[in-house]
Amino acid sequence: MSSESTAEIMAATGRALCEHGYADLTMQRIADESSVTSAAIHYHFDTKEELLNAFLDDLLDRFESRLACEARDPRDRLTDFLDAVFEESSSDHDDFPVALMELKAQAPYHDLFRERFVELDEVVCDVVGTAVRDGIEDGHFDDADPDEVARLVATMINGAHVRSVALGERTDRTRETIEGTLALHLGWTPGSEVAA
Repeated sequence: MSSESTAEIMAATGRALCEHGYADLTMQRIADESSVTSAAIHYHFDTKEELLNAFLDDLLDRFESRLACEARDPRDRLTDFLDAVFEESSSDHDDFPVALMELKAQAPYHDLFRERFVELDEVVCDVVGTAVRDGIEDGHFDDADPDEVARLVATMINGAHVRSVALGERTDRTRETIEGTLALHLGWTPGSEVAA
């Protein structure tokens, strides 16, 4: 399958998932969202779960590329991380957070889904933990356990997703809370340094 076809199927999967939800998602509904036939989709993906696993892989790859930061300064890396996590969605599908929550709810029953969400958590913890570790070594941050700070930030991001979907809370409140937590643990608030 060409990379264009794969990208089209992944985009169509996202649209169909947003429109129909996990329970009502079918290969035909995904095909209806694209120019690829359901037979072609079935040729490459035997089951809906296999297709959704590929969708989650694609989502993880795109998230990792958004988090890629060339900044050497760990303060800039943490700020860029928060910008990437909390950027306003440019998607036409405001239901995507709900669709993602539905997939998270399936993780206890589908090992492949769980593995993707574990990988996502590891990426978040690695980016934050490395930036915190580097910032402590460079003298920008107070001494703290980088792994515990990273785990706390990852937990807060997951909680923000739940609060946004279930309670309708804006995620910018969580960003403010995370920034306050970083100030508490690291003695630094994103955006607080003066540009030279």
